[in-house]
Amino acid sequence: MNGYMGKMLWVDLNQNQLREEILDEKLCRDYIGGYGLGARILFDKMKTGIDPLGPENILGFLTGPFTGTPALGGSRYVVVGKSPLTGTWGDANSGGYFGPHLKFAGYDAVFFTGISLKPVYLLINNGIAEIKDAEFLWGKNCYETEDLLKNQQGQDTEVACIGPAGEKISLIAAIINNKGRAAARSGLGAVMGSKRLKAIAVKGKMEVPLFDASKVVELRKNYMTKLAGPSAILKTVGTPAFTDFLTKIGDTPVKNWSGSAMADFPQVEKIGGSAFIEHQQKKYGCYRCVIACGGHMKEGTGEYKYLSCHKPEYETIGMFGANCLNDNVESIIKINDICNSYGVDTISAGACMSFAIECYENGLISQKDTDGIEMTWGNYKSIVAMTEKLVRREGFGAVLADGVKVASERIGKGSEQYAMHIQGQEYAAHDPRFAYAYASSYRMDATPGRHTRAAGNTAPGLIKPEVNRYAWSGLGEVQKIAISFQHVADSTGCCMFLSDSYPNANVLVEFLNAITGWNFTMDDVLKTGERILDIRHCFNVREGLNPLKYKSPGRVIGLPPLKTGPTAGRTVDEETIDRELCEAMKWDVKTSKPSKQRLIELGMDAVADELYRVA
Repeated sequence: MNGYMGKMLWVDLNQNQLREEILDEKLCRDYIGGYGLGARILFDKMKTGIDPLGPENILGFLTGPFTGTPALGGSRYVVVGKSPLTGTWGDANSGGYFGPHLKFAGYDAVFFTGISLKPVYLLINNGIAEIKDAEFLWGKNCYETEDLLKNQQGQDTEVACIGPAGEKISLIAAIINNKGRAAARSGLGAVMGSKRLKAIAVKGKMEVPLFDASKVVELRKNYMTKLAGPSAILKTVGTPAFTDFLTKIGDTPVKNWSGSAMADFPQVEKIGGSAFIEHQQKKYGCYRCVIACGGHMKEGTGEYKYLSCHKPEYETIGMFGANCLNDNVESIIKINDICNSYGVDTISAGACMSFAIECYENGLISQKDTDGIEMTWGNYKSIVAMTEKLVRREGFGAVLADGVKVASERIGKGSEQYAMHIQGQEYAAHDPRFAYAYASSYRMDATPGRHTRAAGNTAPGLIKPEVNRYAWSGLGEVQKIAISFQHVADSTGCCMFLSDSYPNANVLVEFLNAITGWNFTMDDVLKTGERILDIRHCFNVREGLNPLKYKSPGRVIGLPPLKTGPTAGRTVDEETIDRELCEAMKWDVKTSKPSKQRLIELGMDAVADELYRVA
């Protein structure tokens, strides 16, 4: 199989046993890799109604056919499982170097079942896997864990691990590699902690087989000089470049989604891209990346100390900056360092801070509740102090450590009105009142609250330019095309920033065919993407979940509408955009259940039988 190592590893933590399984080529053709392949495997292997933190949840680490190859953007891996945060399908994506080196170590995927009696880590060295004792790592942060394993196993070892937040089963815990690349969403770090699995360490020098290696290299050389889209600004500044612009136009949430930059945060330029570049020591790029949008920061010299930590991304800046009315750059760098070292999702943690501030400002909690910390808007010292408590699950931080939904249940007193989440997952830093497609993706995607599933930031050249992505009429078909493409791109192991920067969507098809030899057309890609979209959704439907019944907080969709700023007066017509997406996908407009006929047309006969047998 070209593009694949051809093997999956299954790790039974109950029995301390390992077994290999040959990867099926038809399954790969149908679901590509990554979460596409993972969703189909877990749909087949897992029972419904299982406890996400129990032994029956399967935790998977998967790559795709682009991962570890010369394909532009082939750096990603994905973690999958049932989310303890939302009770839905869960997946989380990360870059860096871990994904490629998992393949170089001999495997396309690793799945964990059961719960270990004691802390362990998995070591894979050139195709040889061992379950090893991790008592000496337990309690260590992510940076310390990576250093200890590299010192023990060699500096050519790549590590994905959890920190103390994952060990303490924080439902917003992330899985960290390369000291700052994060598989952060869905709370899958908590699943790893529940299994007492501290880390996976991989090393190897196996080569990924390619159908036409010279063609892949030729495509790389050709298109690396023709990248378009966001590539130019990402090369120079990285994602912080988007902060002040997106905040000013109404895309970044302000004041826990209740305000606007015009009225509440006019000083947004203080946390714009240039402010972070001033603190950057050097650029950082994932495996063979020609953009290198990341960065390592200079040692902290002011109020906060940090050592060459990763540059905060836009989402982190948006949630801890504008959404908390915090304009202090060094505090955001420090917060990012805290969350990365302890293994916490910065989007969710930032939402927890703005939630706590609004509860405090409205008298629902006091300094007595918050361990003496004055949680007020823009109070960066308090935000840093409370973040440290959250990641350690200490004091009031323990109230916040499982996300805003659980925190509001613990606080009570009507605090749920300030908890900005959808089905338990905190919203990302993109506002549906600005681009209506986000409202649909936040609610209808199998992993709620995801900004990467909205039409408008995917599928270069596939969407006709006359389509208004900021209206809702006709958005269903746009969503279907754009998301189907993106699901394939993600499942190949390609970074979204690269697939978005390809001069046209057909570049992805060219790379896929040169790597695998499959001769896919764009129609094949879109059909495959629809299949991936459906299998993730079917996982939830089989669990008895219907996203049409998820409740969106009023302020996120403009109920009531804002009075100031570029999105003033806007209210999202959720009913229309969700109905149109269901109609485009051939899902029932009331239950969201996929049509049996359409599932069969997609070659998902067994899934259709299972879904309709359960019904």
